[in-house]
Amino acid sequence: MQFSHRLDRFGAEVFSSLNARRVALEEQGRTIYNLSVGTPDFAPYPHVVEALTQAAQDPQMWKYSLRDLPELKQAVCDYYERRFGVAGITPDMVASCNGTQEGVGHLGLALLNSGDTILVPDPCYPVFEAGAKIADAELAYYPLDAEHDFLPYVAGIDPEVADRAKYMIVSLPANPVGSVGNDALYDELIAFAREHDLLIVHDNAYSDIVFDGPAGGTFLAHPGALEVGVEFFSLSKSFNVTGARIGFLVGRPDVVAAFTKLRSQIDFGMFMPVQKAAIAALEGPLEEVEAQRLKYQERRDALCDGLERLGWERPNAHGSMFVWVKLPGGRTDSMAFCEELMEKAGVIVTPGASFGPHGEGYVRMALVLPPEGLERAVSAIEEAGILG
Repeated sequence: MQFSHRLDRFGAEVFSSLNARRVALEEQGRTIYNLSVGTPDFAPYPHVVEALTQAAQDPQMWKYSLRDLPELKQAVCDYYERRFGVAGITPDMVASCNGTQEGVGHLGLALLNSGDTILVPDPCYPVFEAGAKIADAELAYYPLDAEHDFLPYVAGIDPEVADRAKYMIVSLPANPVGSVGNDALYDELIAFAREHDLLIVHDNAYSDIVFDGPAGGTFLAHPGALEVGVEFFSLSKSFNVTGARIGFLVGRPDVVAAFTKLRSQIDFGMFMPVQKAAIAALEGPLEEVEAQRLKYQERRDALCDGLERLGWERPNAHGSMFVWVKLPGGRTDSMAFCEELMEKAGVIVTPGASFGPHGEGYVRMALVLPPEGLERAVSAIEEAGILG
């Protein structure tokens, strides 16, 4: 059978190959520290679990939902005002999706025509690239590098490329590089979008995991953002419900309507007990979310302090559940280094090259172990002799 040439646009999936080797090493009795995948090890909050299980007892909840419940859309609107101080979000500015992964992957199909250009960060989360490739669009990278604190540098983007671009994806706090936005940067992005008549698509999956300063926020809180942008907002990391796939596209109504129209052709809607769980999360207390943020910061400190003690350059880690680590000892091949780290120390991380051309020379480490587990991982690295 001749399969779609579209599949040729995608390379090997790095996480599956790393996981296969992890299984083999565990079968040999090796101790493994898996810092490759960003799945929280914290438990979902009891009131969220209770809402889902109670809803699942009702047979009516097992039918096609066909829509977002009105109370779910309103809960998102109210949350944006309560949590982020953003008034004016209305239900027509909200649409659910099965997590940011699916949302970004489908957005291009709703907005792009063949040959259109989008701006994506480099390094970036792989679905940012995949969403454009699925839609047969052209990728234009803008680098995230140490010189500019791993933040978007709009002054460095070719104006002709920006004029061609239909939208620009921004991810802050950033996966994989761990950088966090600021007011001046968001103002620059909004002005840039107006100047070049493009849409800003902001990935805000890690809004509650920000370190060393004020609590995380939202792109949509900045003046003019609702005129030029939309935001993917996820409950996955803040409420530890990654497998439930609870995400939303929030912002400009025309973009949300186009996205909703596409999804109506390929999806019967979010499972209603999951919608009830989402409402419970959005309307419930947030003290546990803040306590969890502080725990992530303790983990960040344990890992970064440990690597620095070994002589590695201190990682970039200001937000998200990841740290972005420069390869030690002058190494330059991130995949080869990941294989060495796995075989010698039993520590699994993700090669930077899998996140784009500017990712080479780095690895990403996920904060998915408690501080003592991360300290043991650092000790395993030290004992293996993988030093700077």
